[in-house]
Amino acid sequence: MSTNLRIDGARLTSRLAELSKIGATPEGGCRRLALTDEDRQGRDWLVGQMKALGLDTRVDAIGNIVGILKGQQDGPAVIMGSHIDTVGTGGRFDGALGVVAGVEVLAALRDAGLTPKRDMAVIAFTNEEGARFHPDMLGSYVWAGGMSVEAAHREVDSEGVGLGAELKRIGYEGAEKPGFLPAHAYLEMHIEQGPVLENEGGGLGAVTGIQAICWLELTLKGRPSHAGTTPMAYRKDPGLAAARINIFANELTKTIPNQLANSGVIRVQPGNVNVVPETVVMTLDLRNPLDQPLAQAEAAVRAFCAELAARDGIEISFRDLARFPATPFAEELIAEVERSAGEFGLPIRRMISGAGHDAQMMARLCPTAMVFIPSIGGLSHNPAEFSTDDDMVAGANILLTTAWRVANA
Repeated sequence: MSTNLRIDGARLTSRLAELSKIGATPEGGCRRLALTDEDRQGRDWLVGQMKALGLDTRVDAIGNIVGILKGQQDGPAVIMGSHIDTVGTGGRFDGALGVVAGVEVLAALRDAGLTPKRDMAVIAFTNEEGARFHPDMLGSYVWAGGMSVEAAHREVDSEGVGLGAELKRIGYEGAEKPGFLPAHAYLEMHIEQGPVLENEGGGLGAVTGIQAICWLELTLKGRPSHAGTTPMAYRKDPGLAAARINIFANELTKTIPNQLANSGVIRVQPGNVNVVPETVVMTLDLRNPLDQPLAQAEAAVRAFCAELAARDGIEISFRDLARFPATPFAEELIAEVERSAGEFGLPIRRMISGAGHDAQMMARLCPTAMVFIPSIGGLSHNPAEFSTDDDMVAGANILLTTAWRVANA
């Protein structure tokens, strides 16, 4: 590659700052839930950036936005991407940085007057976070053929609002079929979202894969009763059962290697201080780098719930929210990421991703790799989420170098 090919760091950070203003929160973070008005504004901004670069800009039926830089020959493209939707209390960097960095890669090639052999593209995938519609990574899941457009359009949020209806409302139900652009390779730059890089010497991450994920929704039904007049022995309390399930899942992390567990949603009805609950809806997020230990953890949770239901006289039912196997990335692309870091004299270490990413879905279609940059304080999904300009530029230069080399191999 040209040794003078570099990202314009000031332009990269300026673009990210512009996007961060859309859905900005008083705490300094961002709230751009998928397919809301704020998401529409962010999409409009992104489409404008792509068109200003002369990219062939298209939208597919699930709302994925694709900007294509035509190469010298027809055939599969080298695709970069991520997402611009956030969680409800999100930061400025998660997802958005990867999309902006992909745009900057193509802008750097335009600046240098370079045309790759293969097409190159950047994609902003719909509803990666899963904060509004399930499952997470939905846009890339549909793109990769794991879910039909029709099924995705039928998904509803917590208020019963349909995904398909929201796509139409904001004007982003596109005409293209998801997956219309064949992929030669996929590369994604992202903040780490954890503390490992910062706490273990800094540098960047060459991601080797993404751990297995299981999201479950549990509905616990008991008997509402007066909290002052009903003796403990006569209660059928789903609130107490939910607490026990949460503790049990966390205890599993001490006995199953590398197991993670979290209960991020607990909704109690009727929700009165002096009423034993009638119903509790709770979620469990179970993760492990390996499929078999994760299956072991889930089986243990289900068995515990069956025993608990029988003992306490409550009903417990399960619903899958998301279920994705462990995803290894392509060794040849991981090595290319490391090679690019070496060319810039940047320290880099191999690591697995604890979070799910669109790369997880794209790995079904083509060789895939990711570049991680440090998250200061290990924070993400938090308004205080932060990465330095130097780290952003370093990661984007690795993305540029790797994507250019792969597109011309």
